[in-house]
Amino acid sequence: MAHHFYDVGIADLPQWVLELPVPASGGELDDPWMFGDGRPVPDPGPLKTKLLRAGPQRSFSVANSGRTPIADERVASAFREFAPDDVQVFHIAVESCTNPFFIINATKCFKCVDEANSREVQLYPPDGAALERVGTYRAIYGLRIDTSKTENARVFRIQGYQSALIVSEEIKNALERIGNLGVHFERVTGHHPPR
Repeated sequence: MAHHFYDVGIADLPQWVLELPVPASGGELDDPWMFGDGRPVPDPGPLKTKLLRAGPQRSFSVANSGRTPIADERVASAFREFAPDDVQVFHIAVESCTNPFFIINATKCFKCVDEANSREVQLYPPDGAALERVGTYRAIYGLRIDTSKTENARVFRIQGYQSALIVSEEIKNALERIGNLGVHFERVTGHHPPR
């Protein structure tokens, strides 16, 4: 069991930005956000994407405002090896790229925010928020999770805060060994470092 878990975020460095996945045959997906929900999804069939903004190609990046993890073969293999029960891997063609890429879909989602130990937790209030957002997390600073509520999963989303993609220390280390990442990792377990 990993000692720590990490939230995967978009790194502040030069990198390509990919558009929403779409069916390779054309048109749009019924639910383009499904790869960020933390649930198993039916096989969407062949997918494609293209550059929204040019930049250095990365072995692991996120499209769709951070909700759709897209990885090269080495990163996809690491997820398959270390979290086979926690992810689905779908091939996606990236326009103007000959090497294969894959969407990494986390299939689990837990109510696991440790609100008492997170630095600041903001909920959507009853007034001024869309009905489906009321009571969900608007923002969390210094996120901490309760791993006793994550069923030993190594990759998962957080219920009410699906923008967070959480990975185990084992997976983080494997991805860092691969390198050329367009993401960074923020620890979400243990004590906060002193300011």
